[in-house]
Amino acid sequence: MPAVPKHRQPIINAAVTLFRRQGYARTGLNDIVDVSGAPKGSLYHYFPDGKSSIAVAAVEEAGRRVAATVAKLADECGSTADLLRAHARLLAGWMQGSGFRNGCPITTVLLELAPRERAVSDAGRKAYAARLSILRDKLLADGFARSRADALALLCTSALQGALVQARVERSGRPIEVTAAELARLIEREARS
Repeated sequence: MPAVPKHRQPIINAAVTLFRRQGYARTGLNDIVDVSGAPKGSLYHYFPDGKSSIAVAAVEEAGRRVAATVAKLADECGSTADLLRAHARLLAGWMQGSGFRNGCPITTVLLELAPRERAVSDAGRKAYAARLSILRDKLLADGFARSRADALALLCTSALQGALVQARVERSGRPIEVTAAELARLIEREARS
């Protein structure tokens, strides 16, 4: 029976946290070791290709977390518009709780490494695809045609990612909440027509 990977998940969790707070370039391997509590040798054991392979695992993990949150909201909310408003409240609260120090670990890593690091780009593409799929399915349930649901899901995801950056710069959850409210209004208006 293979050994349980004792330190792998703490390393990934530490990387997600650090990349979200300070980005990829400003996060050193020693930082990841310190936050994870894992022995330094575990980094090389689980991630023999180095820091970029840790980034791949962190983007995959963050993608799973975001998709799980959005899927839960999709189940709880009656419409895509409601989902967007609820997600905005969560995001704004999370940003405020971090003192606006945190960003999206997926975005921070991708901005620094894509497209030159193909594995990181692929992980990011999959992370965004999972979120887009959930939003598209919710939009389809709201009665939108497939092509329109695909376009609106992309618009919503892109706009909220930009709003996270704006919120960090302004040190306010308002950009997130306004963006979600406007997207919700657009979707509701279009659904009625």
